[in-house]
Order: sequence, then C-alpha cells, then structure tokens
Amino acid sequence: MLNTALPNESSVVSDLFPADPGLIYGPGSPIAAIRATCTRIAASNATVLLTGETGTGKEVFARLVHAQSSRADRPFVPVNCGAIPETLIESELFGYVRGAFTGAGASRRGRVAMAEGGTLFLDEIGELPLSMQVKLLRLLQERTYEPVGSSTSITANFRLVIATNRDLAQQVRLGRFRRDLYYRLHVCPVHLPPLRERRCDIVPLFHHFWKRHGEQRGVTSAVMRQLERYNWPGNVRELENLVERLSVCAQGRMIEMADLPAAFVEVHEDSRLGGTQVESVLADEGSQEIWADLDCVPDPVSVPERSELLDTPVRRGPVALAPETGEVASTHGAEAPAICPQANLSLPVDLPNLLRTLEDFYIRTALEQSGGNKKEAARLLGLGRTTLVEKLRRRAADVSAP
Repeated sequence: MLNTALPNESSVVSDLFPADPGLIYGPGSPIAAIRATCTRIAASNATVLLTGETGTGKEVFARLVHAQSSRADRPFVPVNCGAIPETLIESELFGYVRGAFTGAGASRRGRVAMAEGGTLFLDEIGELPLSMQVKLLRLLQERTYEPVGSSTSITANFRLVIATNRDLAQQVRLGRFRRDLYYRLHVCPVHLPPLRERRCDIVPLFHHFWKRHGEQRGVTSAVMRQLERYNWPGNVRELENLVERLSVCAQGRMIEMADLPAAFVEVHEDSRLGGTQVESVLADEGSQEIWADLDCVPDPVSVPERSELLDTPVRRGPVALAPETGEVASTHGAEAPAICPQANLSLPVDLPNLLRTLEDFYIRTALEQSGGNKKEAARLLGLGRTTLVEKLRRRAADVSAP
C-alpha cells in the first residue's frame, strides 16, 4: 500500500511504466503478457480483434499494434461505428463522388482511403448494421471497394484492427452479426480484462493521471486502499474521470476519504471485515494485508468449525446455471468446499479454481436460504445487490459461451 504521499514520479516510471506511451501497468499485471502478444501480432498483417468491457483501453492497444508494425509511419485512422448514423456509414468508410446524392458538390475520400498503407481501426464493430457488414466482408475478401455513386473499384491496402465490448459469438447466434464476417475478423483475438481483475494497475494508473493533471498533493493510504477495493464498472476511463474530479473538486492539501464520491464511500460502509468486500477478497489474490488479518476466508453464511473443515474435500466441476437468468442450482447434497487448507498441503494448487468453487458454494447457499431473493442473498454474502447480479450474469455467460 501507499504511504500518505504518492511515490516519487521518476521511481514509478522506471519500475512500473513500460516504454509504450499510454500503457500503464503494475508488477504482475496481465497487461504485460497482452502487450507482448500484441507486439508479436504487430509484426504480421493479420486482422486483430480486441474485446473487453467499455473503458479497458482497446484503442490504446490498437495504437500499440500500429506503432509496433511496419506501417507505423503511415496513418492510423479510427472509426467509431456506433457513433455514425446508419445512413452515413457507407459514405464515411468508402467516400463518395461528386453528384452521388443531393448536397455532394465535390468528391470526398473515405476512411478506408485515408488509411491507405496504414491501419484502419473500427471501434464498436458490433454496432455495424447488417447492410454494411456485407460490404465490409467484400472489402476484406477482395481488398477493393467502390465509393458511393461510383462504379469504379479502388484497391485498398490497410491493416485492420477492430474492437467491441459485445460478445460477437452471441450476436451471431442472435442473427445480429454475420457468421462469415465473424470468422473473417476472428483471426488474432485479444481480450482485455476489466480493471477489477487487474487491481495491481490501479495505483500506477492513478499516479499517472494524477501527475498528468499537474497535482502535487498527497493521497492517504485509506483512499488508495478504497480505490483498490472498488469494482470499477467503468474501468480505466472511470478511474481517469475520478482523478479529474478529485483534482478539480477536492480543496484540502491531502486527498481524504471524505473527498471520494458517495459510491466509493458506500462500498466502504456496506462491506465486511473492516471495509473489504468478499468479492474483493476473492479477486485480489495478492492482497497480503487482507489475508494477514484472516485465519481463513470470511464466513458470510454458516460455516462449520475449522477442525471440521480440514478433512473436507473440495468439490470440483462446473456450476449449474440457467443461461437466461443466471440462477444458481440448488445446494441440496452439495459438499461445502474446504476453506482452510491443511498445513501439509502440497504445492502447486489451483488457487483461482479453489476460490471460484468457494464463492460458487456460498452464492448457491445464500440464494437457497433467501428463497431466490437476490437482495437478501446479497445481504447474507456482504455484497451489494448489483454486485451479486453481476456475478450471476458472468456465470451464466460462462455457461452459455461456445
């Protein structure tokens, strides 16, 4: 954890920041492996599909792929497919010739032409209408296109990087995305994890944004611990916005807990074990301060005595979930997983699977005891209702994934 003042910038840069501008991560972060993967992919001309929640930095990695490629000295052209009206998307991508439609007094180059020799980045590709998906597929297959109002084919030379926060495989099953286009795009997929799954990046990211605002004020350790516990539904973008808010609105010489927005304070007040959510305990495997205060994992519902748990086997295997609702199956006949391992347990162990098994068991038990009432189940688990619903949604997605 941090001291009351943030560390010296030069030491943070040398220890935590990679050489690539815009890529900030801490020790042990999964971003390091993703960066290495993108660097390998960049050496080719293969299409890159970046997936992840909104705010995880997909455009940052798109620019990294471009910067590390042989096309780095050529244009990088971003296009937000969700921000362009359906009636304009074709002319925006392919351009148009004079007289193609009312008001087209002069020809105009499209984004594909602007990206000639460089990289075309199509963000939010899942928002592309079906009518344009056909034309994008032809562009990728033939590497030619026709501007609106023209009958002349133009050869295109670009590297394609696409990004989406949607599950494209699910969109294909729902008939909202073309299957042939999906397989054409699914060449080099790269998934960017949400910020809550890489909590070691929160401190260096905060420091980076804080210094970028010219701030010299210190931040208390309590504030930084609270930021590490928070779930960050808006990911890095939400963190960046919080830093700007604190820089503008906080008046003291030190950033205190009272300066945080209400959503962050509510997490602190509603959580258990001195302000640590059960979700954070399970997700933050590297938090030594949390585990140092615990003899074993917290007891959100009824847990047997520790002596009874030492010989209890861990039940493995997938959890039965309803794909539509995410409801957890009944726990009748299910064995409680061992919470505290035996002292002579041999290593290595599958810790992520062990924690997931433990969490699944308690969620099932809480839902059973509450008769399926998610609000009451969340109270039994020491979680907010939205947090529990999100956990159930993710489990349902895992089960329904191809």
